Formats: sequence, structure tokens, C-alpha cells
Amino acid sequence: MPIFLAESAPGLTGQLHQNPVIDFFLKGGPIMWPILVVSIVAVAVIIERVIWWTRERSRREPEKIEKVFEAVETGNLKQASSLSRDSQDPVLRMMWHGLNHYHASMEGALQVASGIEIQRASRFLPIMDTIITLAPLLGLLGTVTGIMGAFQAVGKSGLDAGAVSGGIGEALIATAVGLGIAMLTLIPYNYFSSKVERLKFELETALTNVIVMTESIGKEKASHG
Repeated sequence: MPIFLAESAPGLTGQLHQNPVIDFFLKGGPIMWPILVVSIVAVAVIIERVIWWTRERSRREPEKIEKVFEAVETGNLKQASSLSRDSQDPVLRMMWHGLNHYHASMEGALQVASGIEIQRASRFLPIMDTIITLAPLLGLLGTVTGIMGAFQAVGKSGLDAGAVSGGIGEALIATAVGLGIAMLTLIPYNYFSSKVERLKFELETALTNVIVMTESIGKEKASHG
């Protein structure tokens, strides 16, 4: 059995190197390994965010939000709290926290709950931002090491076309892959950032409306009293 493996190993190695993807990766030099790790992290984060936002979209309840506003406007805070209880909608979750701290600090409770919702929506965005900057830098590092390898090859073997082209190829591959990862990460990053900004606007609008409505109710009660 060991003899069979030893005899078949060269053929197996040859088959592996016939794969254009593996050949392309190996020609990029050692810097391709950290670039590979960065690309895997980028793909994992993008997939996680797509799943998260898809799930959040299915949890939105705009009709119930309007009903809660109507209850708050009429002064029926208990009904508003009951309607928003156990909801998975981020706006309703925030409103529920505020309505249940009405006698303490409703505005503070709303702001804290709003911050928590924004933090959830912004999860992993700093990682994506880092990847957008890090991937081209790794590619640039690969460019430097590739050019250095080409110059070393020239110093050792003179103007050997194969050695020089190998170093230049390593430099170009690393740069191209690093830039490609950054560009492919930039598009979903901007998309997710716009989603966060939209959610932030909805939360701030709901927060302001609840505070204004409850304050007006308090003023009416004070004037009648």
C-alpha cells in the first residue's frame, strides 16, 4: 500500500496543478493565503447580513405601528403597550420599552432601545469596512514582495525571462485579487449601511412622535385639572 501511494503521488500532484484556480492562487505567492482568509470572512459576513435583513423584513409590522400610534394619540397607553408587546419589529420593540417606562424616563428608555436596535442592524459593518481597506493593502504587499522576488531573480540568474515574469505575475495577481475583494465587499457594505440609516430614521421618527404625543396628553390633562 505505501508503495502504491508513493507511485501515484506524482500523478496526483500533476492533476492538482492542472486546476486553473489552484494554479492562479499559487502563482500569487504566499500573500494569497491571508487574502484567502480575508475573502472567506467577507463572504461569511455578507451571507450573514443578507439572512439577517431578510428575516428582519419579514418581521416588520407597519399596520400594527399605526395602531400603536393611534392608541398613544388617544391616551390609551396600556393598549399601546399591549399591541407592541412581544413584537419582533424593531420599531415596536423600541416603543414597547418606552411605554413601559412612562413613569420613569420614557425618552431615555426609547433612546436606549433605539441604540440597541441600531447596534443590531450595524453588526459586522466595521468588519466589512476593515476588509475594504485591508484587502487592497494585502494586494499591494503582494506587489512589493513579487517585485522584490523578480529583482532577486535578476540578480541571481541575470535576465531570465521565466524568473522575472514569475515575480511580476505574483505581484499582479495579488493586487488584482485584493482590489477585487475590496470592490465586491464595497457594494454590499454601502447597501447594508443605507438599510441601517433608513432604520435609524424610522426609529428616530417613531421616538419623536411618541414623545410629542405623550407630552401633549400630559399638557391636556394638566389644563383640564
